[in-house]
Amino acid sequence: MKYFGFTIDLKDDPQAVEQYKAYHRAVWPEVLEHARSSGVLKTRIFLLGHRLFLYIETTDEFDLSHTLTPQSNDHPRRQEWDALMRGFMEKVPEARVEEWWAQMELVHES
Repeated sequence: MKYFGFTIDLKDDPQAVEQYKAYHRAVWPEVLEHARSSGVLKTRIFLLGHRLFLYIETTDEFDLSHTLTPQSNDHPRRQEWDALMRGFMEKVPEARVEEWWAQMELVHES
């Protein structure tokens, strides 16, 4: 199993934060299926203020460079979800130019 951590900000707008949370109480089935078929076993999103932390567990075969790129997002319903969610988000200052969700460095494991 592999695991990854990512971060991004929601727009600093309480209404947008609540809308984002509401969407994630009922994620579209096609989005969940796309993640599973890509090798994502478990997803967790945490929120503090308007900063999100995404934790994913994946299969050993999961290829981050292939799976989470815009080019790999070829499912229409997944594209629709991504466009909708991006309307709530802002990149963190630490994100690389090509990143949307900024990948975090693992600094401790036990």
